[in-house]
Amino acid sequence: MSDIEIAQKAKMKPIIDLAKESYGIPPADLDPYGHYKAKLSLQYIDNLSHKTKNGKLILVTAMSPTPAGEGKTTTTVGLGDAMNHLGKKTIICLREPSLGPCFGLKGGAAGGGYAQVVPMEDINLHFTGDFHAISVAHNLLSAMIDNHIHHGNALDIDSRRIKWKRVIDMNDRVLREITVGQGGYANGYLREDGFDIVVASEVMAILCLAINRVDLKERLGRIIVAYKSDKVTPVYASDLKAHGAMAAVLKDALKPNIVQTLENNIAIVHGGPFANIAHGCNSVIATSTALKLADYVVTEAGFGADLGAEKFLNIKCRSSKMAPSAVVLVATIRALKYHGGIEKDHLNQENLEALDIGFANLERHIHNIKVNYGLPVVVSLNHFTYDSDAETDFIKEKCKALDVKCVISKHWAEGGIGAQELAQSIVDIVDNREPGFEYLYDDKLPLWDKIKTIATKIYGAKDITASAKIRNEIETLQEKYGLLPICMAKTQMSFTTDPNAKGAPSGHVVEISKVKLENGAGFIVAIAGDMMTMPGLPKSPTAERIDIDENGVITGLF
Repeated sequence: MSDIEIAQKAKMKPIIDLAKESYGIPPADLDPYGHYKAKLSLQYIDNLSHKTKNGKLILVTAMSPTPAGEGKTTTTVGLGDAMNHLGKKTIICLREPSLGPCFGLKGGAAGGGYAQVVPMEDINLHFTGDFHAISVAHNLLSAMIDNHIHHGNALDIDSRRIKWKRVIDMNDRVLREITVGQGGYANGYLREDGFDIVVASEVMAILCLAINRVDLKERLGRIIVAYKSDKVTPVYASDLKAHGAMAAVLKDALKPNIVQTLENNIAIVHGGPFANIAHGCNSVIATSTALKLADYVVTEAGFGADLGAEKFLNIKCRSSKMAPSAVVLVATIRALKYHGGIEKDHLNQENLEALDIGFANLERHIHNIKVNYGLPVVVSLNHFTYDSDAETDFIKEKCKALDVKCVISKHWAEGGIGAQELAQSIVDIVDNREPGFEYLYDDKLPLWDKIKTIATKIYGAKDITASAKIRNEIETLQEKYGLLPICMAKTQMSFTTDPNAKGAPSGHVVEISKVKLENGAGFIVAIAGDMMTMPGLPKSPTAERIDIDENGVITGLF
């Protein structure tokens, strides 16, 4: 069966009953959205703060992927189910899917096979409306900027230095660069503008990093939307008196969403920034709540460990003071052969030589996690039916030579039972280790050096470069914002800025093409190469295959 067919046959429990049965959450502290999804009240979350003991945090990340991804969410779900099979009280924390890739190339993000969160169609489509609320809050601020200028511009905003684009949760390349205000004075003033995808919005980052409504509102107020005509004085969202209304729009979106796995284990799915253009982690509120409720929490970080894990550790953990106990690094035979130079159409054929070449990619990710962060790592080889025994044995031996355990996981086909060896391997580590790791860089390191550290230590580059204009912008940011961490926007397909450079290239130079201060989120985005913050649809998008019948049954989602 397809993923959606498996999900539609799931025997779900009413979420109100499951939450009370599993974790004693009172029904009054849940806002149900139908029978199988609900939001957890912030008051209940606040009441958990008296619990001094947190559960153990396990991070799931991956090697550099193929275009279809390597099953990181599937592994997170399967591992969580497997740990519950072992009698370990475990909650998984995931990001919410974006409609962009759902209708584009990658499909949804609710797991796959027999390791999914459900209701799958709801989670992959509008879910509880969080992304809609984020886009409304973001675009409200956009409208208020242009409205302020139209009505006299008392704040002296320089319309050439507006830093706030609009957003939409769709892959729509024609909106990257647009002109607004056409049609005369009644329609505002003529200027260049553009759209990003919602998952790249600073409002998304703020929602995912805020710890309560007060923090949310303060962060929204700190957003820098433009500069005044003197070119140096920032204009904040609070100057426009927009942050109160934005926070009101996000009132319910800040509450984490509770759903379940196919095996009726609780999952918290909340927030959804991409890791290639944003910070790639689910919300701090979701993860911290799970850590108070469960003995173990399994969470994912987007794309490869060079992106999602790097940002999870250097941005999310730095901001929230969280610390993981271990890392699961997801790999596939397909991806290893892909990084060994094999074309997509031939990845199902046995090829030990390509595996040997492609292993360099996995090896670098292992090195980064163990050496740069000081974290124990277990490789989860996400099993496909056409993987040969010779191939899996080869990779297990290669990992063993690096003193890293490699486990064959069959959760896609078998659910939690298929990931029990992985679960036991992780439990054996985290039960004998206190949480903790090393940041990649110190807060006090200059911004340029922070960017260079990420590029050289994580990407294997020999240096970074930027135009004189970008260097000047970084130097200007250094004066006031030098203590902020860096959020690198880079292709997920490679350690370089070239998506076609496979394996583990070394000695390359990473060009920084743009920097952007996200003052409310509390980091600086450095865009490497020609990375786009508004993706486009492929030639044959998934949307062409999604349909609904007369009974309301959806097909084509995966």
